[in-house]
Amino acid sequence: MLNSSTQWQTPTGGFSFENTRRNAVLEANLSEKGYSAPKARKTGTTIAGLVFKDGVILGADTRATDDMVVADKNCMKIHYIAPKIYCCGAGVAADAEVTTQMMSSNVELHSLSTGRPPLVITVTRQLKQMLFRYQGHIGSSLIVGGVDDDGPQLYSVYPHGSYDKLPFLTMGSGAAAAISVFEDRYKPNMALDDGKQLVRDAITAGIFCDLGSGSNVDLCVITEKGVDYLRGYDQPAQKGQREGSYRYKPGTTAVLTKTVTPLTLDVLEESVQVMDTE
Repeated sequence: MLNSSTQWQTPTGGFSFENTRRNAVLEANLSEKGYSAPKARKTGTTIAGLVFKDGVILGADTRATDDMVVADKNCMKIHYIAPKIYCCGAGVAADAEVTTQMMSSNVELHSLSTGRPPLVITVTRQLKQMLFRYQGHIGSSLIVGGVDDDGPQLYSVYPHGSYDKLPFLTMGSGAAAAISVFEDRYKPNMALDDGKQLVRDAITAGIFCDLGSGSNVDLCVITEKGVDYLRGYDQPAQKGQREGSYRYKPGTTAVLTKTVTPLTLDVLEESVQVMDTE
C-alpha cells in the first residue's frame, strides 16, 4: 500500500514533462515490433478575414479533406459564436466545430451572467486559454472577427494558444497564397464591395494554389447593423466541359504481343427473373 508521502498529487502549476520518458519508452517498444507512433495528419483549408470601413469580413473555402480524399465539397467553416461575433475554423474539422460550439455556449452564459453583450476580446481570451491548456492537441486554427462596443476587431488564435490582432489575417494550408493577395491590395477603411472582392480573391488564391482547399467561397459580413452570411458567394472551381474527343479507332496503337488464356467454367445454376413494370 502507498502511504501519504508517496501518493500522487495534483501539480500545483507550471509546465509538466513527467510523461516525456513514458512516451519515449512506448515509441521504442512500438518500433521494436515493427510499428510506428501515430503522426499528425495533414489538413487543408483557406480562411481569411479583414477589417473594412464599417466592420469585419470573414471568408473561407468549403472543401473538407480526409488525407488525400475530398470528404465534403460544401462544408461550413464559418461558425457562429455570438450575434455579432463569428469564427473561421481551420485544421481538424471536428476540433474546430466542437471548440466553437463550446465557446458559443460559454459566451452566452457569460453574457447572461454579466448582463452585457460579449466582447470579441473576451471570446479570444477564452479560446486561447482553452487551447493552451491542451498544448496543441486540439487542432484548431481560428480567426475570430466581430463588432462590439470597441468597434470592429479581428484576431487569430493558433492551436497552441498564441494569438494576433491585425487588420487582415489568413490561416490554413492555403494561407501563404491568400496573404499575398492581402499584402498586395489591402488598404485601410476599404468600402464594403472592395472588401468583399478582396476576401473573395484571397480565398480563391488558396483554392487554386493549395490542394487541401477547394470548391466554393463563403463570406460573412459583420457590421453594427447585423450579420450577412453569404453562403456560396462564389464558385470559382466549377467543372469545365470537354472540348475534344479522347476516343481512338481500333488499330491506332500496335499490339506487340497477344496471349489468350482459356477459362474452364461450369454453370451450376441459372435462373431468370422477370421484373414487374406495371
